Amino acid sequence: MSQPAPVRILSMFLLIVLAALATLALVTWTGVVLAERAHPAQGRMVEVEGARLHVVELGPPDAAPVVMLHGASSNLEVMRPLADRLAQDHRVILIDRPGHGWSTRANFSDSTPAPQARMISQALGTLGVGKAIVVAHSWSGALALRIALDHPERLAGLVMLAPVAYPWPGGVSQYNYAVTAPAIGPLLAHTVMLPLGLLLADSGARSVFAPQVMPDNFVKDSATRLLLRPREFVANAWDLVTLRAAMAEQAPRYADIAVPVTIIAGDADKTVSTHIHSQPLARTARNAKLIVLDGVGHMIQYAAPDLVVSEVEAMAGIFARGPATAAAN
Repeated sequence: MSQPAPVRILSMFLLIVLAALATLALVTWTGVVLAERAHPAQGRMVEVEGARLHVVELGPPDAAPVVMLHGASSNLEVMRPLADRLAQDHRVILIDRPGHGWSTRANFSDSTPAPQARMISQALGTLGVGKAIVVAHSWSGALALRIALDHPERLAGLVMLAPVAYPWPGGVSQYNYAVTAPAIGPLLAHTVMLPLGLLLADSGARSVFAPQVMPDNFVKDSATRLLLRPREFVANAWDLVTLRAAMAEQAPRYADIAVPVTIIAGDADKTVSTHIHSQPLARTARNAKLIVLDGVGHMIQYAAPDLVVSEVEAMAGIFARGPATAAAN
């Protein structure tokens, strides 16, 4: 007995959907393989509780340490051009945040600054780092502040580049909420997100650089396509959707931060508002210095590398002269 027409139509529709999903899953798997072959791990893996962190070290191993932390939707390569300059005189430690780049994390729920600060602190202990200057961009501004709050013994000072520091109105892009949803999230991450992301990667990166011009080959040089791997895409989405509540929890403590803090932000930043984040932080932290750059957007490390290097060197000099000098500045 033949099936009724509506049943046949529904069956055909389901077969088409399943075939499309299978094709997208194959495209995603192929994309993951190609991205990982193009951008292999460059450093060593450091075991910490709940994660394995990918660490790249540059510069003289016995020099003053500078730790560099990248923001959301990226990995340590986005900090490398600045790190190469600092490595002339410093031991530079680049870290893929937990779940990003070649770092893993056991639980997607370890998405807020507190557990990631603990992991970074543990890694620095394993690497034999005492006090370091931490250079943090964007999302990792929140992470660096949490290190200062919970693990101050690790810090000589903070250099913050367009940092996130406070809760902000609204939320994040809707697809991040979809990707963190049960069932539908993993399905989207393993089928749609990589092909769609490949189409949008260049335009998305250009918007973050605006009004500055994105460097040629930035998406390739920064290994941005690693973000589109399912496990990293989901981890990044969790980082974004849980950050606002985490900021509400930790922001009341910023007056307790005693280390020197230099904040560099652009007045044209459309990604992380200088008015909402950098300016209130400069008014609250006890030993903070704020530099606001006219006409500069979110990617401070590319827009003003000379300034960033100069501020790191100045902070290193203050620390070298001792705590009393640091307190007076």
